[in-house]
Amino acid sequence: MEFNKTGLSNDLLLDLYTELVRPRMIEEKMLVLLRQGKISKWFSGIGQEAISVGATMALDMDEYIMPLHRNLGVFTARKIPFCKLFMQWQGSKEGFSKGRERSFHFGTNEYHICGMISHLGPQLALADGVALAHKLNKENKVALAFSGDGGTSEGDFHEALNVAAVWGLPVIFVIENNGYGLSTPVNEQYACAQLADRAIGYGMKGLTIDGNNVLEVYNTIKQAREYCITEQKPILIECMTFRMRGHEEASGVKYVPKELFEIWGQKDPLSNYEAFLLQEKIITQTDIEHLREQIKIEIEDGIAKGFAAPVIVPNTNEEYNDVYKAHNGTERKPTTNTTTEKKFINAVSDALKTCMEQYPNLVLMGQDIAEYGGAFKVTEGFVELFGKERVRNTPICESAIVGAALGLSLKGYKSMMEMQFADFVTVGFNQIINNLAKIHYRWGQNADVVIRMPTGAGVGAGPFHSQSNEAWFVHTPGLKVVYPATPEDAKGLLIAAIEDPNPIIFFEHKGLYRSISGQVPDDNYTIEIGKARQVQTGDDISIITYGAGVHWATDYASKHSDISFDILDLRTLLPLDYDAIKASVLRTGKVMILHEDTLIGGIGGELSAWITEHCFTHLDAPVLRCASLDTPIPFSLELEANFLSKGRMAEVINKLLAY
Repeated sequence: MEFNKTGLSNDLLLDLYTELVRPRMIEEKMLVLLRQGKISKWFSGIGQEAISVGATMALDMDEYIMPLHRNLGVFTARKIPFCKLFMQWQGSKEGFSKGRERSFHFGTNEYHICGMISHLGPQLALADGVALAHKLNKENKVALAFSGDGGTSEGDFHEALNVAAVWGLPVIFVIENNGYGLSTPVNEQYACAQLADRAIGYGMKGLTIDGNNVLEVYNTIKQAREYCITEQKPILIECMTFRMRGHEEASGVKYVPKELFEIWGQKDPLSNYEAFLLQEKIITQTDIEHLREQIKIEIEDGIAKGFAAPVIVPNTNEEYNDVYKAHNGTERKPTTNTTTEKKFINAVSDALKTCMEQYPNLVLMGQDIAEYGGAFKVTEGFVELFGKERVRNTPICESAIVGAALGLSLKGYKSMMEMQFADFVTVGFNQIINNLAKIHYRWGQNADVVIRMPTGAGVGAGPFHSQSNEAWFVHTPGLKVVYPATPEDAKGLLIAAIEDPNPIIFFEHKGLYRSISGQVPDDNYTIEIGKARQVQTGDDISIITYGAGVHWATDYASKHSDISFDILDLRTLLPLDYDAIKASVLRTGKVMILHEDTLIGGIGGELSAWITEHCFTHLDAPVLRCASLDTPIPFSLELEANFLSKGRMAEVINKLLAY
């Protein structure tokens, strides 16, 4: 192994050595503790330290890194106190995630690290978002994201690299090719000669280097950083290395040929670099012993503090409170009485325009939303008003754009992503459910992201453009789910959603876009998220609904004046306005829950259960649900009409009246 120290000071060479020794000694101690049963699990990076250390040391301290399991050197090179790390690993409240996360599944803005989730690949798109923020801020900074060889087979890898290339983002993508994805060797993972060869397909530069040579890693990343900043382009760097332990200790290494350990043992990044420094008389054996003694004291002190940390006493209120970032989202009334008759879609557009003017750090992203104005023309004319930097067409890659939106949040930006159709959200599901929704609870980072979801049937668009999928997200703590039914609510709720620093899924029924009009305040106003709207009060039957169901209910009520209907428009599905629900139940004693979604697993089941649990003594009949058929949504207008719950309202209402 040859080390090129040209242009590098002795102080830097020694710093690199120190940062190689520290994670190695920590890991050796962790393996002892694991054998003693004092810790529960460990993912070892022994033999791969040069990549983490070299890459981290080559960046500025305020440049974000997205590490993985085997990147302990990132955390130690960023000078995170070992006692704090050990508390994190032990699930102590004094760690970074209050005991809610394990090992390296955490982030810290103080040290500019955004930790992984267990699904390989999603963090790469977050680096895109951070780099986009650098680009918008005109900062000479980069973001760096790690991937293993196994993770390069994930769709998120492709999407993140493609977006970075298309948008010209200063991102360094580092592949740690250690030969195995758990037990699967690389010859069963990819067919190209080197993973770096994939770079050319994205129109970016790709390099393969010796990942066990800390100076080669450091110099390459340093040069890559300058390249990304100067050229405003991403780069892909494949670091060849080897995993000297199992994927995690319990998995063992029986599947690895023994001779590989001998070959790679001779390429050990620490022992080879140490021998080089001794040969160059940059360090002495005494220096090495002194350094190791200092680090040993640091480790023992950190372990003692970690084991001495008090056992967590669960606080249920704190658990609930930390799911969302605190936000004073009370209603803001219009300051004038001026209103304009607007269609639903124009109210949505007006809200976005208002927020773009109010928040210079708001970025809009979505397929065809720029010059074309979006599939439904919501953002038509926005490019001329706000420019292409803030109104961004995206490649067809929903997962990467959701991830980029979260990356923007790390840098203090707001973002709105338009899901062209709510049906397409399935290919961005992981980012929403496991990244956006959980990140504040996990380590206090908010996701200031609104995802607009054109949804619903009634226009003969078939099974892939007409689904009602709001229930998927109502089941996910950490999200807020909003679903307006009127133009006035659409504007007020969307402005409130963009102001809210939490991730919000904002449903817009596309069948209402141009069929519903109403008076909309011209002013900048908000409607409180989590508050239902009492459409009308009545004595006979409560109809609890939202979206298109509100209009179905009011239309039915207008044609049946002999029945006194109490109609409640939920407006927000997560969190629900339980006070308004209870008040409606108490007024009538008979409840129909109406929604366009299918019956099984729909939100009607949750509402029915809550009403039965909390209002049972006030009921004069069972809570009945009126929902669409439990089938995919058909294309034919006749079949679609048969599918929709609207056609079964009379049957359910008559059943209630009969009690």
